Amino acid sequence: MRIKDVISAKADQAVVTIAPDATVRELVALLAEHNVGALVVSEDGERVSGIVSERDVVRRLHTDEAVLDSAVGAIMTADVRTCAGEDALTDLMQTMTEHRVRHVPVVAAGRLTGIISIGDVVKSRIGELEFERDQLDSYVHRT
Repeated sequence: MRIKDVISAKADQAVVTIAPDATVRELVALLAEHNVGALVVSEDGERVSGIVSERDVVRRLHTDEAVLDSAVGAIMTADVRTCAGEDALTDLMQTMTEHRVRHVPVVAAGRLTGIISIGDVVKSRIGELEFERDQLDSYVHRT
């Protein structure tokens, strides 16, 4: 299975982005509004500048209660792991595990085309396993 297959199966394919100069308070509002765990940081909505998650906010709150008025660029991860639509889902699973990331932007020709979460990966994998189980069950009951 390819990343593009998982992305195309998602109900909401829109990628919510936030500018690096937006405040963390604005970030938290967008995370809640869209019910997501991370946003791609982008100046223009097309190029990936970074990624910022709920986890980034919580870790900064622990040491800096004024972080809500800081710029997103101050807490984002700038070294972003990305993938392409043609990449294999198994390769992405390995990347997510090795680098301990839960959200990976999908990029084509340097432009943001989607985002895939660990939840999307798990849902897809469960679907594959259920299909295989049904096929095996059908085979066993035919013989």
